[in-house]
Amino acid sequence: MEESISGFKLRGDWGDIVEHGERITRALRDAGVHDPDRDADARYADAFDEWDEWRPKAHETLDSDVSEKTADQASVEEGKGEKAGKEPDEDIKTAGEKLSESYEQLEEDDAGAAVDNWKESIDYVARAADSASRKALRRVEDTVYQNVMTQLAPYYFDNELVSANVQQSTRNGGNGEQFVFEVNVNDDDLKDEVSDRLAEYEDEVDRWHVEVEKDTDAAEAIEGAEPPPKPDDNSRSTTN
Repeated sequence: MEESISGFKLRGDWGDIVEHGERITRALRDAGVHDPDRDADARYADAFDEWDEWRPKAHETLDSDVSEKTADQASVEEGKGEKAGKEPDEDIKTAGEKLSESYEQLEEDDAGAAVDNWKESIDYVARAADSASRKALRRVEDTVYQNVMTQLAPYYFDNELVSANVQQSTRNGGNGEQFVFEVNVNDDDLKDEVSDRLAEYEDEVDRWHVEVEKDTDAAEAIEGAEPPPKPDDNSRSTTN
């Protein structure tokens, strides 16, 4: 692993890349950023979960899984209508109902209520247009990113806690597919702590157990058997 001002960089096969992400995740976890009960680092709890979801996993591939997660992470955020769980056609329908109520209130000489409903109608139309445009932008983003941008640039992740990028290396040396994975911790003090913990892992951990996706369906199908419990930590290490 190379350490510089731009982060922690490692070149290797897919297993090496996965392990690099797990070690950094474990170091962040040990530093307490996953724990919202710790006042000092509570602001990073959600950012940690986002990073933990995006980082490459043993059962994933770069071109499929990481590409899709990167496109999702880079997509346009939800608007008010989407956050409310409303589709554009639902808001248009509501806008029409509000407009009808406004006309009825005008006929009843209730000008104040008519104006209020008219304003609400306009708001619903605007919200519907916003939702529709965001959905269209996401479709374009997803297509353009996955089919074009990833051919020109590395797969990237960025939030307030971590900035990272991974790409396939042009040098493989005859050892199969090789990748380059660089991860930077954006908080300088936290970055120093992560650096110290990574050094400890190098000294103390003889063999790192890469996390793999567990198939519990078979165990559940056997009468009287229960699936193994899921560990609290996403990364496990052992010493010989």
